[in-house]
Amino acid sequence: MEAFKREDTAKGPSLFLLPQWAEQYAGLTAGFTSRLGGTSSKPWTSLNCGLHVGDETAAVVNNRVLLADALDWTFDSWTCAEQVHGNHIHRVTAADRGKGRLSRETAIADADALVTDEKDILLTSFYADCVPLYFFAPKQGVIALAHAGWKGTVLEIARHTVQAMADGYGCAAEDIRAAIGPSIGSCCYEVDETVLRRVEPLVDDFSPEFRANPERWMQPTENGRARINLKEINRQIMIKAGILPMAIELSEWCTGCNTELFYSHRMEGGATGRMVSWIGMRGERLI
Repeated sequence: MEAFKREDTAKGPSLFLLPQWAEQYAGLTAGFTSRLGGTSSKPWTSLNCGLHVGDETAAVVNNRVLLADALDWTFDSWTCAEQVHGNHIHRVTAADRGKGRLSRETAIADADALVTDEKDILLTSFYADCVPLYFFAPKQGVIALAHAGWKGTVLEIARHTVQAMADGYGCAAEDIRAAIGPSIGSCCYEVDETVLRRVEPLVDDFSPEFRANPERWMQPTENGRARINLKEINRQIMIKAGILPMAIELSEWCTGCNTELFYSHRMEGGATGRMVSWIGMRGERLI
């Protein structure tokens, strides 16, 4: 069953929410934007939230405000980083609240994952095919977001995020809930030998059962190329890091197959906008 449920909000943006998390933990919000319901013009039509793709700054900021309003959060809570396709984790403090919401220059530098136990901070990150990873430790009240393209996946950003939650906040991996959001699927994501050579050693370290079924992560095409499943590879990294399989939600939405709903860097030749993943905790006590 699809974990991310579409909701067309009264304030404009069409969103994909994680309702089971919101229902189980009062004050928690998590989800992913579509490309619908914003104010950007072509080729960023219309809910582009990325400041780095050539769109007008005013339109991008307005779209970010629209999302915050739709979630009933104040815009000054919006907090983001300058992503570099690495595996650096930034621990977000109260002093970081609001960084990056108005300009790239004020964003948290060089970080592809954000983790915090602060309330009333809306963690956000940006996508146009890469894999959004969500983490939540209910016992400690800790949340995290990670951005995983193929480079971040190979660098095991999911494992590093789990480790940061353990080191910084005492979160046990078996108590963490995780989700993998809409992103490009193996149906649309073909890579060359260079990428495959980087991914294969990672897969070699997964469970024997997984290694015995290579079709779960790869379908060879031609000339040494293959279609790979970044979502499933990240799921296996989470399991290897100690997160229970039953605690991982997995979206089936493919950004490449659904460009009417999502931006896709690959399918649109790079001339496109960016969706946002978000997660935040209200100041009231979680249950």
